[in-house]
Amino acid sequence: MIRPPKLNSGDKVRLISTARKISAEDLEPCVEELKSWGLEPEFGAHLFEEDNQYAGTDSHRLADLQAALDDPDLKCILCARGGYGTLRILDQVNLDGLLKHPKWIIGFSDVTPLLLRCFAAGIESVHGPMGISFDGKTGDDSSREFLRKILMEDRVIEYIINPEDQSKVRPGKAKGRILGGNLTLLSHCVGTLSDFDPTGCILFYEDLDEYLYNIDRLILHLKRSRKFEGLAGLLVGGITDLKDNTVPFGKTGEEIAWEHAAGYAWPLVMGFPVGHWERNYPLVIGREAELEISHVKAVLRF
Repeated sequence: MIRPPKLNSGDKVRLISTARKISAEDLEPCVEELKSWGLEPEFGAHLFEEDNQYAGTDSHRLADLQAALDDPDLKCILCARGGYGTLRILDQVNLDGLLKHPKWIIGFSDVTPLLLRCFAAGIESVHGPMGISFDGKTGDDSSREFLRKILMEDRVIEYIINPEDQSKVRPGKAKGRILGGNLTLLSHCVGTLSDFDPTGCILFYEDLDEYLYNIDRLILHLKRSRKFEGLAGLLVGGITDLKDNTVPFGKTGEEIAWEHAAGYAWPLVMGFPVGHWERNYPLVIGREAELEISHVKAVLRF
């Protein structure tokens, strides 16, 4: 995997949106914090355009993404927010400029397919807090500080968590590349140009605001697509704000995830701090990592 160079004081970070619209006011906390890191935030040409729920038309969003990928002087692309829209433009994106001039791409949620494209192309990216996350709602102070260390210090990162439900832990050790993202987008990428091979990887997924039966269907689709075979390990992140039908589904999101993980030997921990909740620890997609899980502690080191 190609590792983009670490950022230094004075480097530019361009904010773009491949999905939902956003305002300059929404990004004020992000701009101020990036400046405090010594970086120079700038905006994509169409970032504040509006086309119904999107940050401009498909052409606008594609143009901003492609221009950022092709810019030889740019060191980092920070997606402003998720929502929906990345899949509409992804197949038209050319990564030649990124491979010629590697740069960090950061995002999560709807940005998942773009991170998968980077993984397939052999270049590391970051699943982590986006521009809107700097307000602390989906990326607390520790999450953003870990992001700064990944980008600017090129150091070993270690996450240590204590599982809340010790009955839903499969102890063990694993080594492999980190891969994953939003559960809905992972499932929707199967069989497309953004498909992915998680063999030998430490896979993770997260999601929110879905019906319980759909969480079951999404995980089942990954399972039926043989994405769980040959994994090194699995991290189940936040599965939050779920909805139920009038006739109850009868299981929680965590119980659904645990059920579909049965029968495999790889280590597993539920409740890993990644996803749409306050602690959204950044994970470097494509980075070799070590995972060690016991009933009382889970350690991820990369």
